[in-house]
Amino acid sequence: MTDRLWRLRRWPRVFALIVLGVVVALGMAPLDWWFIAVPAWAAVLCVLITAPGLRPALWSALLIGLGYFGFTLRWLVDPFLVDAAAWGWAAPLAVSLMALRESLFWVAGTLVARLIAPRHLSALVLSLTLAEALRGYLFTGFPWALIGHVLIPTPWAQLAAFGGPHLLTLLTLTVAAGLVWMAQRRWTGAIPLIAAVAVAPLLIPGPDPVDPAAPVIRIVQPNAPQDQKWDPNQNLIFFQRMIAYTQAAPRPALIVWPETAVPDLLDYAQPELEQISEAAQGTPVVTGINRSQNGLYYNSLILLGRMGQVEQTYDKAHLVPFGEYTPFGELLKQFGVHGIATSEGGGFAKGAVPQPLIDLPGVGKARALICYEGIFAEEITTPERPRLLMMITNDAWFGKGAGPTQHLMQARLRAIEQGLPMVRSANTGISAMIDARGRIKAMIPLDRAGYVDAPLPVARAATPYVRWGDWPVMILVLLGMIATALHNRRMRHELR
Repeated sequence: MTDRLWRLRRWPRVFALIVLGVVVALGMAPLDWWFIAVPAWAAVLCVLITAPGLRPALWSALLIGLGYFGFTLRWLVDPFLVDAAAWGWAAPLAVSLMALRESLFWVAGTLVARLIAPRHLSALVLSLTLAEALRGYLFTGFPWALIGHVLIPTPWAQLAAFGGPHLLTLLTLTVAAGLVWMAQRRWTGAIPLIAAVAVAPLLIPGPDPVDPAAPVIRIVQPNAPQDQKWDPNQNLIFFQRMIAYTQAAPRPALIVWPETAVPDLLDYAQPELEQISEAAQGTPVVTGINRSQNGLYYNSLILLGRMGQVEQTYDKAHLVPFGEYTPFGELLKQFGVHGIATSEGGGFAKGAVPQPLIDLPGVGKARALICYEGIFAEEITTPERPRLLMMITNDAWFGKGAGPTQHLMQARLRAIEQGLPMVRSANTGISAMIDARGRIKAMIPLDRAGYVDAPLPVARAATPYVRWGDWPVMILVLLGMIATALHNRRMRHELR
């Protein structure tokens, strides 16, 4: 197959490589065609390992990445279409630049593999796994659509409790490499595939233990489109909708509203907060709201008690670059560029790290997460073990296609990694109660207003990932790369 690829003329070959990247992306939500994506990854590895030289290999990695990320991140168009007249022109540019940025990590991984052990599949598997991990850390990080996310709908997702998302990436690429070896009639390549198939039934989680005393939590979803959310003529409709859901009987133990559900700044929202408390009739309410302090603005979550009293506050700590703040805004201010610095109201300020858990009366302590924060697996663990994860989000920015479903899948993975249930309240969807094995126990679909009452699933004991994080997988990858490089050096020496 690869021989035919390299015999193609330039532009047909470029097209074929981009299409291969799109085929690999079919494994991501909302399609979840992992059974197509894993064999497609075998084709990707085969292309990169058989490329006739370093330059073709790097160009191939770039083009495959552009196809993959361009298709997976297509939802990035939607935020620019909220005000299409002003920002619609920037949508293709944003998707293209993000696809290029993420693809360069794959190029770097391919380069490292070629340098330490040219044409060795094991080197490519390990270096791409490392490159994917670095995507979550460098330049503020963006671990979206990681290679291992293709396994979230499968039983193998449970392995994330041991090694997080990067263990899933390593498994995906190892099985794909095994398929390549089998195609080359190297039958030892069947070992990863046989092992993965054999272990799958053992990973299927059993039913949750029944807890008759489990607190019932109400998750509220107002279904406010982003282009109407801040419209003074519309936001009162959405607010009253949530008030009605909050008033409904029977009374739950906790009510959770989504991100920025209250349309006013906390400083001026006391009438709305008192109205929420009155509707809740003594039930604690968690809601998203913006607040200001010392001239800075924060994207926050608050716990409301009686009479609109704010019992606890959590400020979003990992902000969206260029969406919630401008990188280097404070530095540019020193050079006379004004209006984009956080201190001048040009974006949100980062919340403190760490912040206390939210103590929910009658429920337990919760690790609060606001939207974007939920994609960073390595940042979720806290010194004190919480009872649950609680995410509020405004996925209206992501449109009605791939974005909200991909965000939900990552929330499921966070629950598996932490061994904790997650309460997820989204503005337009998808709101859900997720158990500690990543299963959706109750949900409100995308683009629908409503609420759902669901008992809080039990929490598991702290997982190995909680204790050790990404370190075991990263150490394994680095040791594997060193061993592969030494083996390749020894083989080259013997051939001389």
